[in-house]
Amino acid sequence: MQEFWGERLAALIVDAIFITLLMWVVTAILYPLIAWVNLYSILNYWVILWGVLILLYFTVMEGKWSTTLGKGLFKLKVHAVDGTMNYKKAFLRNISKFLWIPLVVDIAIGFSRGETGTRKRYLDQFAGTTVVKAE
Repeated sequence: MQEFWGERLAALIVDAIFITLLMWVVTAILYPLIAWVNLYSILNYWVILWGVLILLYFTVMEGKWSTTLGKGLFKLKVHAVDGTMNYKKAFLRNISKFLWIPLVVDIAIGFSRGETGTRKRYLDQFAGTTVVKAE
């Protein structure tokens, strides 16, 4: 197993806190408009907006800079196994984070399929990416 799974979890928590704060800002900006037009039913779909925001955050950050705020704090980077990191690979490796629960399934499948010492998330295997310590 990779020796920095604890750091990856801590980085994910930092990213989750950042995304939560970002979602609060989006809510604070949009809520007066929602109240003004009396469109409270749109709040039923807020979880979808949350998932889209999560997916956009991880895809853009990892596709462009190979890291996120949390990963950067812990000096972790995402690398493509066979070439350069791009938005497609970042999207494929992060699709399970859409609503967080599929991420647990992604990790469980990856661990059950991986060999000892090389275990990584299933979508990391699928996308051809890996997380490494930045120098």
